[in-house]
Amino acid sequence: MTHDTPRARLRFAMPRPVPPGLWRRVPPAIFPPILGAAGLALAWLGGVRAFALPPALAELMAGMVVAVAAFALLAYGVKLARRPAVLAEELSILPGRAGVGAAVLTVYLMAALVGALTNPAAGRALLVAGLLLHAVLLVVLVGVLRRGAPEQRRVTPAWHLNFTGPIVAARAVLVLGWPGLAGWLVWPTAIAALAIYAVSLRQALSGRVPAPLRPLLAIHLAPLALFGTVALGLGWTAAGTALAWLALAVLLALAASARWLLADGFSPFWGALTFPAAATAGLWVTLWSAVPSETHRIIAGTLLAAATLVVVPILFLVLRAWAQGRLAVKSNAAIAGPRGGRWTFPATREKGNCQTSP
Repeated sequence: MTHDTPRARLRFAMPRPVPPGLWRRVPPAIFPPILGAAGLALAWLGGVRAFALPPALAELMAGMVVAVAAFALLAYGVKLARRPAVLAEELSILPGRAGVGAAVLTVYLMAALVGALTNPAAGRALLVAGLLLHAVLLVVLVGVLRRGAPEQRRVTPAWHLNFTGPIVAARAVLVLGWPGLAGWLVWPTAIAALAIYAVSLRQALSGRVPAPLRPLLAIHLAPLALFGTVALGLGWTAAGTALAWLALAVLLALAASARWLLADGFSPFWGALTFPAAATAGLWVTLWSAVPSETHRIIAGTLLAAATLVVVPILFLVLRAWAQGRLAVKSNAAIAGPRGGRWTFPATREKGNCQTSP
């Protein structure tokens, strides 16, 4: 983070040149809003019956999200294929860690959408692939954290995407008809979530959150919504209902503090707002299906509409920034250089300013 001091103003980083070749600097920051869009599409598929909607509209949205997610995953996969070691570089910084974690979770929701729309067998294959990718991610991430500086090991809300992330797989397996696997995934991820909540609370009590990082606080809402959805899917109605009301309270608190959360203006971190909003809407749609009532239906409909108004604009802004080439620079995405090497250039000095490659 850059502090407003004379010394800090004299130091800046020149843009890193990207070598020729397709998708060498795909920013992982594209994935949080895509994950949010996938969660929103899944919520709308569940809301068809609740709001007597034409199924084709929800299915069209789901198909479009699957297409966008598949393209983004293909692009990032090409980047990793060019230089697999770039993954460790991505995981050494916060935007990359959040983005790569969201990419793996997107595979889980793609599995749910594909299973719901077309072929459950294809959805299950995608789910297994997502679990394998998640295992690889955790192995590489633990290695990066062990080798990194103490600041890199500081717990952030993005840790939920990596260590609590299998709860998204539990959400998907309910759609794919594997409730037994969902039960096995709940407990270890619940322990991970509680540990992250505890450490995050201790850190919050001992320090302030910098303005650029505040949107990430919304990620803390996502596990509550997902655990509630899985609980309802497993028949734990009382627990699911309690978590739904708790998630709603947290969401309202976040909405009330929106001016504080978004004080730094638009940034790639705004993508962190999308999935928690979509997951909470999906939880209330599931609650209405499990415990039908007019109150639950009204709240579910309101949350679905609100989540749509949050997710779609942020997804558009982030994808536009990617298309314009600005997102990779803003999020400091790693570069997959040629012949397996890092692509950097020597430090230079010009008029007293120190310019180095970041």
